[in-house]
Amino acid sequence: MDAASHHPEHPGAAGFRGSWASLLGAATLRAVVNPRLAVDLLRTGWAFRRRHWWGTPPFLPLPDRTYLRWRMYTAYGSEDTVPPLEDLLRFVRWRRETMGV
Repeated sequence: MDAASHHPEHPGAAGFRGSWASLLGAATLRAVVNPRLAVDLLRTGWAFRRRHWWGTPPFLPLPDRTYLRWRMYTAYGSEDTVPPLEDLLRFVRWRRETMGV
């Protein structure tokens, strides 16, 4: 079992076995019906983009893979974890409320 399945603060992480694509798809569906969430997700995605993204393929403002793996390790104890949708939504809401963005 991976470390995420034993994390007391993230019990849902054990049951989520999806991919990043499925997480983004589920978040997109939620954002379609909730414009405030759509704005929060876009702002958070933009904040996580890698530096100088326009200078290297695929020329998209995607998060830096190394940074994202580190974030998953510090949050869930495994670099390969994909967070549950509810954790992602909770984070973007927290970011808006705490940072005022």
